[in-house]
Amino acid sequence: MSIDIRKTVEEVRLVPVVVIDDADDAVPAAEALKAGGVPIMEITLRTKAGLAAIESVAKSVPDILVGAGTVLTMDQAKAALAADAKFVVLPGFDPKIVDFCIEKGVPVFPGCVTPTEIMAAMSVGLNVLKFFPANVYGGIKAIKALSGPFPDVRFMPTGGADDSNLQEFLIPQVIAVGGGWLCPRNVIKEKNFGAITEICAKSVAIVKANA
Repeated sequence: MSIDIRKTVEEVRLVPVVVIDDADDAVPAAEALKAGGVPIMEITLRTKAGLAAIESVAKSVPDILVGAGTVLTMDQAKAALAADAKFVVLPGFDPKIVDFCIEKGVPVFPGCVTPTEIMAAMSVGLNVLKFFPANVYGGIKAIKALSGPFPDVRFMPTGGADDSNLQEFLIPQVIAVGGGWLCPRNVIKEKNFGAITEICAKSVAIVKANA
């Protein structure tokens, strides 16, 4: 994992999960996130605009750390890197995609919620893992329990977090908290980018207050 990318994730402690329906909205959304103090953007491949959005942000907002989320296939992984994604996020653990990203030197965060999945990730040298959906698989209670046998692993819980409960997620075992609340899909569609900046600023303040 790139030291610079890990450092950014550790410092910001927030990873917006962004669903873009119109690629033209990607750059304004990225600028809004940055203005709110969150220079990270995980653009999901759940829509047809996802790849174009990643490419647009990588080209036009180079100081935003933009990655690809919801990567389900090798073809998607290859396309994401071709679009200049700086990191790749998987909802689960796919050894072929993980190996491909490692081979290419691109940070990859597979979703791992069981001891077996965590051990599979550790066996290929990964120690920062997505924990998804966090609210379904036990949330912070589960992360604390898993940290017993896996003290060197840090988690990126996604699913169930927002600014109303963010504080409880900010424990040492959590490197960063992911979620769509930082850049809501409907707000992007409405082009209400100022609201995104406000949401991010509020969450950044919570992170700083719990540093």
